[in-house]
Amino acid sequence: MKFGQHLADSLFPEWQFYYLDYDGLKRQLKSGMTADGGFTEQKEAAFVETLERELEKVSAFRQIKGDELTRRVEHSDAVVESILASNDETDETRFEAVEEEISRITTEITELSKFIRLNYSGFLKILKKHDKHTNFMLKPTFMVRLNARPFYRESFDKVIVQLSKLYDTVRTGGKRSQENAAMGATQQNFVRRTTKYWVHPDNVTEVKCIILKYLPVLVFSSKGQKEPDPAITSIYFDNDQFDLYLGRLEKTEGAQALRLRWYGNMDQTEIFVERKTHREDWTGESSVKSRFPIKEKYVNAYLKGEHTMDKTIQKLRDRKAKPDKELDSILQLSQEVQQSIAEKKLHPVVRTFYNRTAFQLPGDARVRISLDTDLTMIREDNYGKDRAGDNWRRTDVGTVPPFNYINQEDVNAFPYAVLEVKLQTQYGNEPPKWVDDLVKSHLVEEVPKFSKFIHGCATLLENRISLLPFWLPQMDKDIRKPAPPGYRSWSPESRPASVRGLNGVRLRGSKTNLKQLGSSEQSDRSDDGGDSIEVVVDVPRSGSRARSDSSDERTPLLGNGSSKSPTSQSGGAFEWAGGLSGLFKGRERGGSSSRGDVPFQAREMGPNKKIALPVRVEPKVFFANERTFLSWLHFCIVLGGLALTLLNFGDRVGQISGVLFTLVAMMFMVYALFLYQWRAHKIRTRDPGPYDDRVGPTILVIVLFFAISTNFWLKFTNGGGLF
Repeated sequence: MKFGQHLADSLFPEWQFYYLDYDGLKRQLKSGMTADGGFTEQKEAAFVETLERELEKVSAFRQIKGDELTRRVEHSDAVVESILASNDETDETRFEAVEEEISRITTEITELSKFIRLNYSGFLKILKKHDKHTNFMLKPTFMVRLNARPFYRESFDKVIVQLSKLYDTVRTGGKRSQENAAMGATQQNFVRRTTKYWVHPDNVTEVKCIILKYLPVLVFSSKGQKEPDPAITSIYFDNDQFDLYLGRLEKTEGAQALRLRWYGNMDQTEIFVERKTHREDWTGESSVKSRFPIKEKYVNAYLKGEHTMDKTIQKLRDRKAKPDKELDSILQLSQEVQQSIAEKKLHPVVRTFYNRTAFQLPGDARVRISLDTDLTMIREDNYGKDRAGDNWRRTDVGTVPPFNYINQEDVNAFPYAVLEVKLQTQYGNEPPKWVDDLVKSHLVEEVPKFSKFIHGCATLLENRISLLPFWLPQMDKDIRKPAPPGYRSWSPESRPASVRGLNGVRLRGSKTNLKQLGSSEQSDRSDDGGDSIEVVVDVPRSGSRARSDSSDERTPLLGNGSSKSPTSQSGGAFEWAGGLSGLFKGRERGGSSSRGDVPFQAREMGPNKKIALPVRVEPKVFFANERTFLSWLHFCIVLGGLALTLLNFGDRVGQISGVLFTLVAMMFMVYALFLYQWRAHKIRTRDPGPYDDRVGPTILVIVLFFAISTNFWLKFTNGGGLF
C-alpha cells in the first residue's frame, strides 16, 4: 500500500486538517518536475516554504493537543479527589462521568501517538521522494529544522502514569480492595505461564493505554517521584566458548544466565547479582531466578574472588534485618556464583538497556505485564580491542538512548518493544478475557522464548557464534498487521464485539475479571516452559514439506513435520520449518563436534551458521519409554517362567533347554534396561535421534531362534519325537 493511501486510511477524522498534506506536496513536486524548465530554484523555494508551513502546522497541533490532554487529566484528577472527599449519594454517577472522560482522553492519547508517527513518516518519505526526483538535496538541511521542532520525540509516559492512577481509583472507588490479593493466597495449585511478544513502535502507546485500563502502573517505591519508564541496565557474562549462550539457546536442563543489573543512571551504588536457572518440564520444577545486592565498589573484587559476602551477611544477622534462612540462601548463592565465574572463566560480553513500564495490582502477582522500550544491546567484551578493560562494565556508556557517541559497531538498537505477560491461573481456569484479547490482537507478535541476552550475542558477536536464535530471520519483516474493521471508530459502543474487548471497557466492577485467577503468591520464579514452541523460520527451503498432526500420542514429539501455531494463523510469519533430516544436524564448535548431536532443531543459515528451533519434550514421551520397557520385561517374565518350568520338571533335554532359555531371558532383560536408559538420556538432552535400534532386536531374534532350534535338535537326536 502506498503511503498516501495508508495515511488517508489511518488519520483521525476530527483532526484531518492538521495532518501533513502529503498528497498536496506530491502534486506540487510532480507539477514542478513536469513544467517547462524543470524543477527550478524558485520552485524549490516554494516547495520548502510549503514544507515549513506543514511542519509548523503539525508541530503546533501536537503541542496544543498535548497540553489540552494534560489539563484534562489534571481536571479529572481534581474531580476524583473531590468525589473521594465527599459522601454524596451521587458519587457513583459522578464516577461514571469521570470514567467516560478518562476513556475519551485515553482514546485521544492513542490517536495522538499515531498522529505523531504518521506525520513523521510522511515528512521522511516526501523528503526522500524530493531528493530522488530533483537535483536538490533537501533532506540533510530540513532534518536540522525537523530536529529543532521535535514533536516526534516527546513522550506520553507522564500522562499515562497519571491516567493509570485515575483508572485505578475509579476501578476501586478510591479504596484498595484486598479481595483480589487475598483470594489466591490459600490456593496452592496454580499454573504459571510467561509469554513474550514484540510490539511495533506504532502500537506501543496504544498497548499501554489498553493495559492501564485494567492494571495500574506498578510503583516500585513510595519514596520520591519515580520515572514512569525506569531505566534498567544489565551486564551479561559468558566465556570464550559461549557456554552460557548455547545453554540458554538450546534450553539445556540446568542452563544458567548470569548478569549484573542496576536500576536508574550510572551513579547507582547498589548492583544486583542475578542468576537464572532453566528447568525442563520433565523435572517437575520451575525455572528459578535468584539474586542478591552488592555495593558497586566491591563488584570488581567480588568477580576476581578477592571479596566475599561473609561480612555483609554477618552484619545483617547482627541487625536481624532478614531471617537466617534467607541470609543463608544469599550467602550460598554468592559463593556459587563466584565459583561459577572462576571455574567457567566468565567475563562481561553484552550489555542490555531498556526503559520498563510495569503493570500490576499491588500485592497481586496473578497478572503481571511489563513493556520494555528503547531496547539496546551494547558490546562489553574485550575481543579485538579494550572496551571495559579490567572493569566490570564500560565507563563510556550512559543510560540515555540513543547511544550515538560510541562506535556503532558495538551497538544494536532493537526495533521493537518487548511485551512480557506473566500469568498465574488456577488449574482449569482461563486467564482474563482482556489479556487473551490483547495477545491475540493485531497489536502484538508472539515470539516464544525471546531473550535479550541471546539476541545481543547473536547480533553483536555473530562472527564468534555458530548457532543463531530462530527469531533472527523475522527481524527483516514488518510485524504490523491490519486492524479489524471498525477498530478505530470513535465510539467504543459502535465497535465490533471483538474490538470492544480491548477498548470499549466498563471500569466499574471490572476487577471481577481477575477473580478467575488463582494464587497471588509472590515468587521470583519464572516459567520458561509455559509457551507453546511452534514457530516459523521464514528461510527459503527446497523440496516438499512434510506435515503431521502432533495431537496423536503416536506422533514423534521431537519433531519430524511441520505445524502452524495459533500466532501464524492470525497473521504472524512464524511456522515450523519441517523435515527432520534437514533440520537435525551436528553442531561443530571450532571445527570439531565436542558435544555430539544437537539437542534441538537446527537449520543452516548462511556459511557456518545454523538457526536453533527449540523443541518441547512432553512428559508423555517419558511415559511411552517406560511402557516400552515394561513390555520387554513382560516378555522376559513369560520366557523366564517357561525356562524355570523346564528346569524343575523336565527331563535332561528339557533341563538343557531351560538353561538356554534362562540365558536368553536374562539377555533380553539386560538389553531392555540398556535400551530404556539409552532412550531416556537422549530424550532428556533432546537429541534429535534416531531412537530406534536396528542391531539389538536382530541379534535377540537370532539368539532366540538358536535356542528354540537347539531344543528341537536335542529332542530328536535323543530318541524323542513330537509325541
